[in-house]
Amino acid sequence: MNKRCKAWIEAMRLHTLPVSVAGVLTGGGCAAYYGAFSWLPFLICLAFAVCAQIVSNFANEYFDYRNGLDRKGREGFKRGVTEGDIKPEAMLRATLGLLGFTCLIGCSLIYWGGLWMIPVGIAIAIFALAYSTGPYPLSHHGWGEVAVVIFFGIVPVLFTTYVQTQSWSMLPMALPLSLAIGLMGANVLVVNNYRDIEDDRAVGKRTLAVRWGKKAMLTLYLVNGFAALLCIEIATALRIGLIWQLGALVYINLHYMTWTKIANSEGRELNPLLGKTAMLMVGVAIWLLAAMCTN
Repeated sequence: MNKRCKAWIEAMRLHTLPVSVAGVLTGGGCAAYYGAFSWLPFLICLAFAVCAQIVSNFANEYFDYRNGLDRKGREGFKRGVTEGDIKPEAMLRATLGLLGFTCLIGCSLIYWGGLWMIPVGIAIAIFALAYSTGPYPLSHHGWGEVAVVIFFGIVPVLFTTYVQTQSWSMLPMALPLSLAIGLMGANVLVVNNYRDIEDDRAVGKRTLAVRWGKKAMLTLYLVNGFAALLCIEIATALRIGLIWQLGALVYINLHYMTWTKIANSEGRELNPLLGKTAMLMVGVAIWLLAAMCTN
């Protein structure tokens, strides 16, 4: 693999893509529980979610470079634009081109979801860019984690469920599950910002980690995991079999083990733990999908 190709793959941040996949898998599980699972809208939602996250990742790399918020040799994963492996103009073109393609994918969901999909799609497109740019970049002012809960938890779970069930009667189950997935997704960003706290502070980037400090972010990570478990239990305690509930014990133990490793790691040591946090999230989503399909 040549250097340029590798730089583009790294810019996609494949290790974070389970975050967008998890919400769609969970929405598919909710639809299956109500006997409404449908492969075509499910797969379109999956493609839309993954493409939207890549757009956000591309935009974050380009605009952080343009605004002088990245530096070579940073603790996080390598950034091709900052390192000179990708031309800034090429990254901007890729961002806007993929955004347009993602919007086309989203428009096809109008067939199942109706006109609801238009304002939802517009909001997602705005978020993909507003996370890193605009008059008030969310990631620069400590709102990144909140945005992740909304756009990687609530939005994908609820609307993936809705385009299949075409009913809001699924809210009592889907809403708490969407919050659980959102909180787990926020933890991926918690690790990212915890790792980058010194780099971000040096360039004036006011992430939640910079505002609150490392100790508070460790506490937030731990609390988010237990809050996610509570949401899952609210949604599933009376809906899935007892044997499937063992998955909750597996999840919370893995969450606590990952937290202890984060508390004893720093710098580049946190990179694999970021990936493990994302994989734990998608693991929970697969567990929920399997549990819902068998009940």
